Amino acid sequence: MANVVCTTFKPQLLKGEHELVTDVCNIALYTSSATGLADYTVYSTANEASGTGYDAGGIPLQNNVVSTSGTTGYLDFSPDPSWSPVSITARYALIYNTQATTTNSAMFWLDFGTDQTATNGTFTIQLPAPGASALLTVTG
Repeated sequence: MANVVCTTFKPQLLKGEHELVTDVCNIALYTSSATGLADYTVYSTANEASGTGYDAGGIPLQNNVVSTSGTTGYLDFSPDPSWSPVSITARYALIYNTQATTTNSAMFWLDFGTDQTATNGTFTIQLPAPGASALLTVTG
């Protein structure tokens, strides 16, 4: 499965319910038991991964950037989020907005393709590069 934009995020974005330059967005890890990803409306602890060094709710993403590359508008965060030291297994990550009109509004799911594990090490999520392949793009 590919990365997923949550269904409820789409109209919220068009209605101006997210200030993506200044709002605090978190990223949380989930197990392979998470299903119906596009249908999530808000952050939930159901099927959230757990392990030593990981706190429920995940961590805040940093350096929100809304910009353009050519004719494509995009959203990016840097640096790539990481937990260390941590012992955890996760299949998905949810990015959610803690300050949107709907608190903890679900935005995007990242699918790692398979379970990813860190054992008393660093768990890093390599976010898509800024530009046409970024998390959120507007083209056309």
